[in-house]
Amino acid sequence: MAGSAKIRLYVEHPLGEGQSVPLSRDQAHYLFGVMRLATGDAVALFNGRDGEWAAQVVDAGKKGGTLECSASVRPQGAPPDVWLLFAPIKKARTDFIVEKAVEMGVARICPVQTEFTNSERVRRDRLQAHATEAAEQCGATWVPEVSEIDRLDRVLASWQPGRNLMFCDEGLAGSGAALSGAGGAWAVLIGPEGGFSDSERSRLNGLDFAHAVSLGPRILRADTAAVAALTLWQTTLGDW
Repeated sequence: MAGSAKIRLYVEHPLGEGQSVPLSRDQAHYLFGVMRLATGDAVALFNGRDGEWAAQVVDAGKKGGTLECSASVRPQGAPPDVWLLFAPIKKARTDFIVEKAVEMGVARICPVQTEFTNSERVRRDRLQAHATEAAEQCGATWVPEVSEIDRLDRVLASWQPGRNLMFCDEGLAGSGAALSGAGGAWAVLIGPEGGFSDSERSRLNGLDFAHAVSLGPRILRADTAAVAALTLWQTTLGDW
């Protein structure tokens, strides 16, 4: 039998000692066609519910295969209760935001349409796949849900009671407006490349649950702002 697993794979199947896990055609192609695994090789599995499990290849085929769980490696974990709301930008940079949000630890990823959002149509399934790949790479035992894109005004109108919103306002660059407050349920909102409109900024500043913050003395690009904002939240109120 091969040694410890170098590949982590997200599956939807239940995991447990002796549990057989069937592979989809795409998963089999990745493990056996791309990564060249063979019978007896080790794979680490997680499904977002049962923690991480050590498993071995028991059947390796071109169109499918089977893994078998042998031992629990880590208990199920969970990220802090923070969502990332962001206005989609160019494809590669949107992918970057999703991947880094997973690595940095968020519970949900929510694309929002603002007045100045200027991007191509957002495919939720593609972004969800990027989130899954990021979780596999970074050691998370969960995959954050990527929601369908929705208009910012509608999101704010149906806001979840008790959840605070960290609103990153580029208009406050250099002002020193800092994050404050207690832990609990939060969301971080990043604006589009063109910034928030005056009406959006006015509405956000008028919400009891919204907290405007500065991300430093310089105006950041949207993808940089997402990383900076999550870093600020995690080091102040999160699990860092």
